[in-house]
Amino acid sequence: MRIALATVALLLAAFGHEAAAQASPEPFKVGTFERAGRPFVGIVLRESHVIDFAAAHAAVRSPASTLAAPTDMKDLIARYESGVRSRIVELIRAAGDVTRSTHPSYVYDLAAVKILPPIMYPTTMLNVAVNYREHDIEMARNREVGQAAPTAGGALPGTRSAPGIWERAPNDTRWNPYMFMKTPGVIVADGANVIIPVGRTQVEWECEMGLVIGRPASRVAVANANDYIFGYTIENDMSDRGGRGDTRHGSDWVVSKNHDTFAPMGPFITPKEFVPNVGDLAITFALNGEVLQQGSTSQMIHNVFEQVSYASHIMTLRPGDVIATGTPPGVGSARTPPILLKGGDKMACTYHGVGTLSNPVVAAPQP
Repeated sequence: MRIALATVALLLAAFGHEAAAQASPEPFKVGTFERAGRPFVGIVLRESHVIDFAAAHAAVRSPASTLAAPTDMKDLIARYESGVRSRIVELIRAAGDVTRSTHPSYVYDLAAVKILPPIMYPTTMLNVAVNYREHDIEMARNREVGQAAPTAGGALPGTRSAPGIWERAPNDTRWNPYMFMKTPGVIVADGANVIIPVGRTQVEWECEMGLVIGRPASRVAVANANDYIFGYTIENDMSDRGGRGDTRHGSDWVVSKNHDTFAPMGPFITPKEFVPNVGDLAITFALNGEVLQQGSTSQMIHNVFEQVSYASHIMTLRPGDVIATGTPPGVGSARTPPILLKGGDKMACTYHGVGTLSNPVVAAPQP
């Protein structure tokens, strides 16, 4: 009987430890940083302090852990539900109140580290074109969406399903999703310069939320898509509206979207558990302190779960892949007169509950 009671006690203690590890002591974000020339994955608390995951993992022996520290953000994401999240919670508890004057050596003030792009770098980066109803209206005036008149996301006559990719429900009056590729090589971090290329005079912003894939996703149903999302970040989808000088094959997305520095991303990733209502987040974009974009994710034509499903029916998505989910109205080229970026401008893109991505604009030096 004593042995049985002892066994029960051990089981209850183990269960209690696991339950404590599962409950987060406070919301956190994750990011990639550099200190003294060394990049590391960090746990962000209160937007003011960073726990160096690897250093904390080595220092915290109680509770003990056999987990290997993540080698980078993709590794953290891939193993998040297989022990990494529980270890993050343990490390946060061990760090205590990070705002006190003295804290463990593996906790740094955010101002004392360099912020890097949170994912270096996604295997695949997709962007959703014209995914807010009012943005459809303003871009149709500029003929950017390939139609003669705005439809606020309504399907044009003749719109059909894309067999095997996107099956239209009988009552679906929206157009089908539209995605394009953005090369991960143009990603820059929060605070990094966005460079206006030589000779390009029609560059603007598109303030977007990026959804981050958490596990391999292939042919995912919309109803199950949330299971494949790790969290959310911010991407400023920089756009060059100057064109390529001819109309061959229509729009040129390489010229428009893929100049160096044209994908500011970050500053961090907010795990989805801390974004309870992703379908109704307030959005603002400010240029030099003036708010030029305001909206809500509730205005999306296709929501984030539909986007995951659509993309995963084309290609297998992998942990750390990013889908930028579209921008609300208020971009510069749609204004009268247009507002286009110039050296010295300062941009700030905010999604409430996810964060604020800020970047200065500089003009490339003349060759």
